[in-house]
Amino acid sequence: MKVFSSLCTFDYSWEEVSTANWRKYCPWNDKSTHVVGVDTLSRGVDPETGILRTERLITCNQSVPQWVSSLFGGSPTSHVYEVSYVDPISKKVTMCSTNLTWANVLNVRETVIYQPSVTNPSSKTEFQQEAKITALCGGWQKIKNKVEEASVERFRENAKRGREGFEAVLEMSRRVFSEQRALESSVA
Repeated sequence: MKVFSSLCTFDYSWEEVSTANWRKYCPWNDKSTHVVGVDTLSRGVDPETGILRTERLITCNQSVPQWVSSLFGGSPTSHVYEVSYVDPISKKVTMCSTNLTWANVLNVRETVIYQPSVTNPSSKTEFQQEAKITALCGGWQKIKNKVEEASVERFRENAKRGREGFEAVLEMSRRVFSEQRALESSVA
């Protein structure tokens, strides 16, 4: 197993980040064009804790190396199962996802957490990302290590693009909300 982890700070409040999170795969995010569908499977609020729990199926078109397709077959369409928890009391969003496609060859378990920055909680949000990647190639340790290393590198590249795309979504959301507030103020 190899682990990818990343930390960064968004210059947006937790409220802005947790709201924009639901739009990160929107059509105008040119960094997530590989995502072709997001289906909500279930959503509910725990009456005792106030935590919103959502299950989603994310459908992507991934470019798979030709040698992988030759060995294992399959199509470029893949599915990811995601469960998220939004805790409005502690101001924490936790998202856990795992790949469903190719899971018998490569298992990827990702956890993402958004919470207010310790240093500036009203206007900055900390982002933590960790992915545990395990190749399931039987006893071929050398091949397993190479597959895991290549997967971590690809995950790193995709994570960078994902953060860039999310920054664009955050900026667009901020502009839309600012315009909406200005419009509401002028009407009132």
